[in-house]
Amino acid sequence: MERADEKKCLNSPLIQISEENVYGVNGETRDDNENGFGRKKISEEVKKQLWLAGPMISVSLLQICLQMISVMFVGHLGELALSGASMATSFASVTGFSLLVSFLLLHTSTCGDLVGGFCLDEDGGGVARAGTGGGDVGDVVKGMASALDTLCGQSYGAKQYRLMGIHMQRAILVLLIVSIPLAFIWANTKSLLILAHQDPQISEEAGIYAQFMIPSLFAYGLLQCLTRFLQTQNIVFPMMLISGITVLLHFPVCWFLVFKSSLGSRGAAVANSISYWINVLLLAAYVKFSSSCQKTWTGFSMEAFQNIVNFLSLAIPSAVMVCFEWWSFEMMVLLSGLLPNPTLETSVLSISLNTGSTVWMIPFGLSGAVSTRVSNELGAEHPEAARLAVCVVLVMAITVGLVVGSVLILIRNVWGYAYSNEIQVVKYVASMMPILALSNFLDGLQCTARGCGWQKIGAFINLGSYYLVGIPTAIVLAFVLHIGGKGLWLGIICALVVQVLSLFIVTVRTNWEQEAKKATDRVYDSIIPIDIVS
Repeated sequence: MERADEKKCLNSPLIQISEENVYGVNGETRDDNENGFGRKKISEEVKKQLWLAGPMISVSLLQICLQMISVMFVGHLGELALSGASMATSFASVTGFSLLVSFLLLHTSTCGDLVGGFCLDEDGGGVARAGTGGGDVGDVVKGMASALDTLCGQSYGAKQYRLMGIHMQRAILVLLIVSIPLAFIWANTKSLLILAHQDPQISEEAGIYAQFMIPSLFAYGLLQCLTRFLQTQNIVFPMMLISGITVLLHFPVCWFLVFKSSLGSRGAAVANSISYWINVLLLAAYVKFSSSCQKTWTGFSMEAFQNIVNFLSLAIPSAVMVCFEWWSFEMMVLLSGLLPNPTLETSVLSISLNTGSTVWMIPFGLSGAVSTRVSNELGAEHPEAARLAVCVVLVMAITVGLVVGSVLILIRNVWGYAYSNEIQVVKYVASMMPILALSNFLDGLQCTARGCGWQKIGAFINLGSYYLVGIPTAIVLAFVLHIGGKGLWLGIICALVVQVLSLFIVTVRTNWEQEAKKATDRVYDSIIPIDIVS
């Protein structure tokens, strides 16, 4: 293949630049109107980002609903059952889901995070975050998932369709292998929590719940691989439909297993596993039998067993870095177990994290959209358009943060009833909602800013903001000043403030012309050799 053809292929944006995009309102070219952002340009940019973000948000919300619905059902069995399920889900997120998502993220990073010609970073990949109940978003949800996103996206853009199936198979193989030792950890959740000085009753309840969640660990890895495989081909609506069907089936299954069988809270964990596997089987059937995937899925291949050792040597140390942010949020739940009245504190903080993870899907979708838009424009050598994409998404993030924050405050007195009938829990949740609204606003800003491609810098910012500022502040507020669970969350807010300010400084100081040049250089220096090896 000639170099000119390679450049054309690698720089082809996910959203094709039409004649309308190239020319301004009065027929002037981009270059003629380079220094100004007219209404038409801004309007078109908003439409493009919403078109990309909408499906991402919908699928993510539907997938996270599985864990959220289960916790809601368990909450009506009492405080102890809710605390145990919440602690188990938090433990699963820390030890399992986040690592799987991070490995997936790095499966792409080892090949260079490039979409539309913009190499996001070789070392970090995108950092995602989850909260309790958001093991789907795994939420460093999506850290790993975002990586396979890029790797399959490269192959799809280069018309190397068969390689997409190979990449997915390799990711599935690695995730299944990694899941085996994680399953042993989950089987010993009770002992590990007691070793961490958690409440014995909650630890016992969490240990049983985690054991029944083990089948979902393997299904979750497969689900993330299939989701990214389809999403990079713009096959979004079938994925949304299948996710919706899974959620609808989860309601009666979870209700029956929790309230009508003898399983009790353990029934929710079983329901999670069943629903994840239903989702996996439906997606796998679509990939197998749909004409849309005929070129990208050609069957199993021995090529998937190649380069696994090299992948792990790069992925494992980087995965730990990617998990930093998620672990800090989940650590708040573990710390809440050391507070006076741990049953109440753990329940309320878990509900808050569960709620935060759900509303966080909106800025997460915006983050994915701006990442694609920035990469496309820089790859096409349009630095000013990339800067416009950043400005637009930040305004959108502020608007969304204000709207969502207002809604959270308005429903603060009734939201707790969705999780528990205990009046004490409901009132405590109501007092936490304004703090949650503020943290969601800040979290949305840092998430969208980080989506602009600051993955490597963002990893170090995470380390400093959460582990040097956030967690120490949370410990002081909760245990020294005796503010309790509110103090733990206020510590997270302090970390978010540091994050937002740091990322804002990075964004302001960015030389977009230089970034465009670096993007073009990295296409040939990093991506092409790796694609040839693949």
